[in-house]
Amino acid sequence: MIKSRPATQGTLGVLFAAFCSLSATVSAQNLVTDDTVEWYTLGGDYAHTRYTPADEITADNFDELEVAWEWDGSSFGGYSGRSTPTYVDGKLFTVSGPRRNVVAIDPKTGETLWSYRLPNTGRWEYSMRASYGKGIAYSRIDGRGVVYVSTPGFFLLALDAETGAPLEGFGGQVPVEGFPSTGVVDMLADLGHPYDPYEGIPLETGYITTSSPPIVVNDNIIVGNSAEQGYLQARIENVPGDILAYDRVTGEFKWKFNVIPRPGEYGHETWENDAWSYTGDVSSWAPLTADPENNIVYVPTNPPTIDYYGGFRPGDGLFGTSVIAINSETGERIWHYQTVKHDVWNYDNPSPPIQLDLNIPGRGTVSAVAEVTKQGFVYTFDRFTGEPVWPMEERPVPASQVPGEKLATTQPFPTKPPPFEQQGITEDDLIDFTPELRREALEVMANYQMGPLFNPPIHRENEAGKISSAMCPGDGGGANIYAPPTADPTTGFLYVASANNCSWQQVIPGEEADTFIEKPTGTTFAAYANGPRTRPPRLSSGLPYVKPLYSSITAYNMNTGEIAFRIPAGETQERIANNPALDGVDIGRTGDGRAPSMVTTANMLVYSGMAEDGTNAYLYSIDKQTGEQLGRIEIPAATRYGMSSWMHDGHQYIILQAGPKLIAMALPGAQPTGGAH
Repeated sequence: MIKSRPATQGTLGVLFAAFCSLSATVSAQNLVTDDTVEWYTLGGDYAHTRYTPADEITADNFDELEVAWEWDGSSFGGYSGRSTPTYVDGKLFTVSGPRRNVVAIDPKTGETLWSYRLPNTGRWEYSMRASYGKGIAYSRIDGRGVVYVSTPGFFLLALDAETGAPLEGFGGQVPVEGFPSTGVVDMLADLGHPYDPYEGIPLETGYITTSSPPIVVNDNIIVGNSAEQGYLQARIENVPGDILAYDRVTGEFKWKFNVIPRPGEYGHETWENDAWSYTGDVSSWAPLTADPENNIVYVPTNPPTIDYYGGFRPGDGLFGTSVIAINSETGERIWHYQTVKHDVWNYDNPSPPIQLDLNIPGRGTVSAVAEVTKQGFVYTFDRFTGEPVWPMEERPVPASQVPGEKLATTQPFPTKPPPFEQQGITEDDLIDFTPELRREALEVMANYQMGPLFNPPIHRENEAGKISSAMCPGDGGGANIYAPPTADPTTGFLYVASANNCSWQQVIPGEEADTFIEKPTGTTFAAYANGPRTRPPRLSSGLPYVKPLYSSITAYNMNTGEIAFRIPAGETQERIANNPALDGVDIGRTGDGRAPSMVTTANMLVYSGMAEDGTNAYLYSIDKQTGEQLGRIEIPAATRYGMSSWMHDGHQYIILQAGPKLIAMALPGAQPTGGAH
């Protein structure tokens, strides 16, 4: 267990004591007192539970929540709303806009205290992940706060938390006009590829950027990365998304972990035809988590180059679509697990690996790490050894019909916990509220290749003449980055937000696909690549072609590996409830179709969902054990990505992310003119 400061007296102290007794990754740097509860990392703690022991907001006063302040990042060009602010040392820190401006905000008033951004570079201007920055990392050097940010241009930036000035003695002068003489590291220099400081790596070689922030593990800053979207690739060359580590004080380069193993390295034999030498990706674009006491960083990865065709990279392709445990001091692999072999489904691991200490009947305490995935599974491991907590079964999966494609014959299926979303699609999954709707659904779906989980993409000239192949859940369904899971380390419960959404994939000749890409990477056309998105199934009524739920929250008791409850997330939309094709049919609550943002507090699970009109939005409070709805209030705007909650000056805040805005919800006493504070 990680040592933490003694709990304070009162309710918060009791809750925090329980929190520390079950979570092995609460940082000793986090401050928890009667007046303050920090949100120290992107996910609140190093375990990324998105849990707060703050308890001022209860089921009894939830309906009294009001907007304490709004902060608008429109002047920074922000729009995606994916950055979860960090609350630490009395300030709120976030990033905003495609330039990834770093901003410090007064948590009481929402006033901007300072902001900073690097000058323009060509490599920043091309970044397709520019506006998707998810936050900052934080550390203290000799008691003074430091903010770390990985930028769209693939620089590592260190700023003084008080002033926003580049950190003295960190990094060095980058040979680009206008760059500061300190506070910056050019991470391209440590990847090992030729590059220009201003323009970056030539696109013929590949491309790399970042979206998630780094994570500080003891004395090291561990940095992940992101590649261009795999569905916007038609050439086989790219650079690997290798993991980098730097000294948190000086910025000195410490180590690099090769995500595509080189000759002599573990897993090299899983890359056939020497594909390791020319292709790339396998980036860690989702957030990293860590166990600082044991010097472990947990890395989720995505597939290798080209999402829906891998005929040029035969073999399982480690460490593509995997969870990797790495020694944060040395960069050595401790263990790994490949959740999808030879991934051609864009089933990248989109969630930070969540750590929980479980109390499993008959086994006692198990230190676990769980990866929530797009395919509707929760893969659960002993976080020290990588052994599955419950057995995994290798089950046969369909072969590909695409010439040159050789898929793995089996994929790993967890025996526990049960899936949280529809997997695959059959006639039994189609809408059947009326005979007419059922008949039309069958007619429409006859044009598509239905099948089980891991149904492979088809090519345009398929013999059956199908429009495309159904991949359920799709790359936009199941669990995804815009609605990260949460957990309660005091109970071992895990909460997963998901949407029932398939993808409809068809590959076309790579040379043709390349014409749809403005700035392709690589030089050699793949035999096949993803073409323009094919037409998804449509019913004449506009109703979904599958049965509800359309969005949901699934609660797992991870001590038993069973589902505790599953509830619809959000309301049934008026376009569905009042659809003439459903006249006289009570379909119940279906969920609004959007995977919801969530945060877990000491007293409840909080999530946001759309109102019946599909325009307005609500904030819900839910009983963490039963799923019973405790309260619902209107909020100013729809939200996306993860919420956060913390306590400042004796009052609890819930932060909502609505496009470029941050909206702080709190009880009336938290207002600058209200209460004793």
